[in-house]
Amino acid sequence: MSSGEETTRTRGHLLTARDVTVAYDGTDVVHQAAITLRPGEVTALVGPNGSGKSTLLRTVARLQRPRTATLTLAEPAEGADGEAVDGLALTAREFARRVALLTQGRPTPGGLTVRDVVEFGRYPYRSRWTRADAGGADAVRRALALTDLTDLAERGAEHLSGGQLQRVWLASCLAQDTGVLLLDEPTTYLDLRYQVELLDLMRDLADDHGIAVGVVLHDLDQAAAVADRITLLRAGRIIADGDPEDVLTAERLTATYGIRIDVDTDPLTGRLRTRALGRHHARTGRLSTTS
Repeated sequence: MSSGEETTRTRGHLLTARDVTVAYDGTDVVHQAAITLRPGEVTALVGPNGSGKSTLLRTVARLQRPRTATLTLAEPAEGADGEAVDGLALTAREFARRVALLTQGRPTPGGLTVRDVVEFGRYPYRSRWTRADAGGADAVRRALALTDLTDLAERGAEHLSGGQLQRVWLASCLAQDTGVLLLDEPTTYLDLRYQVELLDLMRDLADDHGIAVGVVLHDLDQAAAVADRITLLRAGRIIADGDPEDVLTAERLTATYGIRIDVDTDPLTGRLRTRALGRHHARTGRLSTTS
């Protein structure tokens, strides 16, 4: 993917969620969680399956109704935070101009080109009665360039690979041109090259354009590599939140995941590196039985 010369506009928002409790069938699955997404930062939510990280992200994106929650959004003014608004009181269209979410498992659209799908991201800017959208063409063009899809813009979306289609849906979120970008396991279905390039793109959006990025990741090393802040969940509760070095400790990860996890520093990158050790971790190879 390419950052290009033109990208999304610089207008990140500060998103603050407090006292987030979510229930399924009367049972709480997220318990009084709190998360803050800051302009220019990447926050990674990590934890075992069933820990509530995707549920928390979807609740912050207003796709999941909470039992309790407060949600505020503020667009930073010059040298300070701007006036905060109640994120739960905004209309769906007003909220979608501030927050975009890339969900898991989006469908394969039939009969539409890549450009058509990316243009879906412009829906908050179009009225019910007209498709007029003054900034739409430029936003779509930037989104296609960012995700390295310009050459595929007129191809039918149904003819793409899973990884290419994931990039198309990401481009649609970028065309939405919001100050907060939420991504739920975005590296799923991507090969190694596009995983790395997507992580680079998240950093570009935060570093160069002030976007507040919140991302659910399973890969702890990816989280350590991309995030300014790590939020670690277990059984629906946030058990640690802070700098990667403070959160991703061997003791805490071992207790959270129920398997021994060693943590050290990668000598090439200087970043944290994790290694889960199973029963056969000591194996160094098979004995040869050939003569």
